[in-house]
Amino acid sequence: MSAEKILPWDAYNQQLVAQVHPDDWVNPTPTGRYNLVVIGAGTAGLVTAAGAAGLGAKVALIEKHLLGGDCLNVGCVPSKTMIRSSRAAADARDALQFGIRVPPGVEVDFAAVMERVRAVRAKISPHDSVKRFAEMGIDVFLGEARFSGTETVEVAGKQLRFKKAVIATGARTVQPPIEGLKEAGYLTNETVFSLTERPKRLAVIGGGPLGCELAQAFQRLGSQVVLFHKHGHILDREDSDAAGVVQKNFVREGLRLVLNADVKKVERKGAEKWIHFETDGQTDSIAVDEILAGTGRAPNVEGLNLEAVGVRYDQRHGIEVNDHLQTSNPRIYAAGDICMQWKFTHAADFAARIVIQNALFFGRKKLSALNMPWVTYTDPEVAHVGLYEREARERGMEVDTYLRRFDEVDRAICDGEETGFVKIHVKRGTDQILGATIVARHAGEMISEVSVAMTGKIGLGRLASVIHPYPTQAEAIRQCGDAYNRTRLTPTVKKLLRRWLAFTR
Repeated sequence: MSAEKILPWDAYNQQLVAQVHPDDWVNPTPTGRYNLVVIGAGTAGLVTAAGAAGLGAKVALIEKHLLGGDCLNVGCVPSKTMIRSSRAAADARDALQFGIRVPPGVEVDFAAVMERVRAVRAKISPHDSVKRFAEMGIDVFLGEARFSGTETVEVAGKQLRFKKAVIATGARTVQPPIEGLKEAGYLTNETVFSLTERPKRLAVIGGGPLGCELAQAFQRLGSQVVLFHKHGHILDREDSDAAGVVQKNFVREGLRLVLNADVKKVERKGAEKWIHFETDGQTDSIAVDEILAGTGRAPNVEGLNLEAVGVRYDQRHGIEVNDHLQTSNPRIYAAGDICMQWKFTHAADFAARIVIQNALFFGRKKLSALNMPWVTYTDPEVAHVGLYEREARERGMEVDTYLRRFDEVDRAICDGEETGFVKIHVKRGTDQILGATIVARHAGEMISEVSVAMTGKIGLGRLASVIHPYPTQAEAIRQCGDAYNRTRLTPTVKKLLRRWLAFTR
């Protein structure tokens, strides 16, 4: 079996590949029928395989590239490691506002930053290793899978019989339809973490979560970044106030934004890449050293021979599933980016749990029952769970919104992190939480409190009775609960209270 390689082929990447696609791995010999054959070893596939095997199922796991999928190899782990380094650079830049004088000459060692990215990825990789899953009793096969019959999957010349199968092959980056982009060359999340030299000038195409996270990270690490986005503000699917806070911070940090942008053409002139674009009716051009495309994902449906087993799919949205994650073939399920609108590691994790119950135990668990939070890891972070206010109104719900700005929260003032807020939406006339958005440096660490409340059907009023340590930024959540409770003090209630207190003096 040929070795998978990730550039640069240094000790850390060699350690990674030795864990998640070892060159000396010998596929086992299939024996008998499997309860579950899992195709794809990203988060959805790994959780499905491990969970099913832990319950006693006979499981086969197939992966043609690297176990761990996008999250470990080209997604969450490397990007958040890089973002952490960029945050350290920003802290050094802003140290003077806290009374700390940083000596002149402090600079970013980009090669060392990227070496740390590779080191962290290698350190985490044993958790997703071939060895670990084989030790769970799972038959791990490295190779490309295809359905060869109504109850068989072929991989590396071997036939695997299954009672149920799960497709968890994920999605991949696709090239934006921009003239000359392919010829000029560009980076994606699948290649950007192989960089060893910092691009002096970087263009990022796409102002969604991925584009924004990496644009800010590269700007902080010393690149001159221009971010192109086709809409009037970045993060256009997010709460507009939240997006506005992040956008304002981008401008403060010197990141150039080209909004309402239509990138027409890219051409290479020597070492430079010229981007020709139009915005608000005006045409312009800019020269950069590298281009990072942060738009477009396509499901990995090719080569599976889905037609042979009657699994419906399309090239844009992937495999069709019902709310139980069952495909058009009742013996075959799917989970993760291959079939879901939520493209998050934690979403794939919990979808896998649904698949285990439904595929093996005749369960009827529903994907729509999940209360799904998500986080965009800019600085400040934007975390959200449940409905946006606009979504609630589109569903005919009347909404009350409770807002607490961090310039009113003591700990945020102490931290110098005042540009953010907690916003919680409730169904009008009740304290039933419909959704929440938090904008804060560690918003991702705060949103779970609201998720727990929503999952446990705990109202906003009851959150006010939860004692939060002082001083913490999470107090803002409790303060939203206090604000709700104050609305319960109607004029009639206040009048009665005054009479009682006067009577009992």
